[in-house]
Amino acid sequence: MEKYEPDRLSPAQLAAMRRSFRSGRAALTRRSLLRASAGGALVAGGLGALTGCGIPAAGKTAGGVSADDHSAKEKTVNFSNWTEYMDVDESEKHHPTLDAFTERTGIKVKYTEDINDNVEFFGKIKPQLAAGQDTGRDIIVLTDWLAARLIRLGWVQRLDPSNLPHAYANLSQQFRTPDWDPGRAYSYPWQGISTVIAYNKKALDGVEVKSVSDMLDNPKLKGRVGFLSEMRDSIGMTLLDMGKDPAKFTDDDYDAAIARLQKAVDKGQIRRFSGNDYTADLTSGDFAACIAWAGDVVQLKADSPDIDFVIPDSGYMTSSDNMLIPNKARHKTNAERLMDYYYEPEPAAQLAAYINYVCPVDGVKPYLAKIDESAADNPLIIPDAAMAAKSRAFRSLSQKEETAYEGQFAKLTGA
Repeated sequence: MEKYEPDRLSPAQLAAMRRSFRSGRAALTRRSLLRASAGGALVAGGLGALTGCGIPAAGKTAGGVSADDHSAKEKTVNFSNWTEYMDVDESEKHHPTLDAFTERTGIKVKYTEDINDNVEFFGKIKPQLAAGQDTGRDIIVLTDWLAARLIRLGWVQRLDPSNLPHAYANLSQQFRTPDWDPGRAYSYPWQGISTVIAYNKKALDGVEVKSVSDMLDNPKLKGRVGFLSEMRDSIGMTLLDMGKDPAKFTDDDYDAAIARLQKAVDKGQIRRFSGNDYTADLTSGDFAACIAWAGDVVQLKADSPDIDFVIPDSGYMTSSDNMLIPNKARHKTNAERLMDYYYEPEPAAQLAAYINYVCPVDGVKPYLAKIDESAADNPLIIPDAAMAAKSRAFRSLSQKEETAYEGQFAKLTGA
């Protein structure tokens, strides 16, 4: 039988993954800063899972591979998600929105917080998916790049729009057409992740920061500027500042963005490239301004009156964590009903009030206001039309591009 080697990673890509595990978004919690990083403690199915070979490509077909749908007879759905990424009650033993779904539909949800990072989880499910077997999961939640990979491999199922009327109607425009799943045929966002400019008012001491150029060019900020160790976020924000679209850039555009940041590194403007540990530098004032993730900024603002953010006129970067149904899932219809449920405004509002990430559901604001008015008014949770219009996504990369781009970025950051 022909063997299939899915997307072997280059040394530069592996280095980028390790940076992410140590301190990047893979190390972030999915609610404030509570979730522990997987760090370097990768099991055998971790980085090796993305580079290993010798697994047959069973199931590599357009549209994924379905199993007999047992939804009608088996009133259950198995849902795998990240930790701290679901609402809980005061006892921390129950998930109110899941309980309400079960009460309404009779479908019991086996909810498992078994995703610690994308690569480690891919290592868990890859052998079954590659062999055309059921993973035991009906819904999984993966970040854009890995969701794109599973779709490309034919390892997730095409969704039935008739079971997703609320999702189809209420999905926010900014999340509707990723280039890796245009029209959302295979996925729907669970939550969005925005990249913005954060700053410490006290540390700025009157210096104005409204753009990436302000961060890179103002000599008063020398040595007090932070960028992220995640390539797509730092390069994406720089491309936008240069008038380039991260969804359409060329090799020359990327080279120019690298050169722009390299110049700032050489003159000492950028203090360092960091992962989620930038929050300590921002709070202390070591960073007067930095590229930051909106989920952190919501929490930091709540704790410190000196912390605030700005959305540059040039735009900001957005990615998402996405719900998908893997091949051979036993309860596809039940899974689609649960996915659709979270696109109803009321449960979407309950979820947003708890986890404070970007809600991908239109029409949720009045429902969220009944729970938490400040959250409803926070554009980092409910982007207004003007902010949503500035949202941009980093385009999908070929294997060759990713190898080259991550290598250049690693050299820039000294990783």
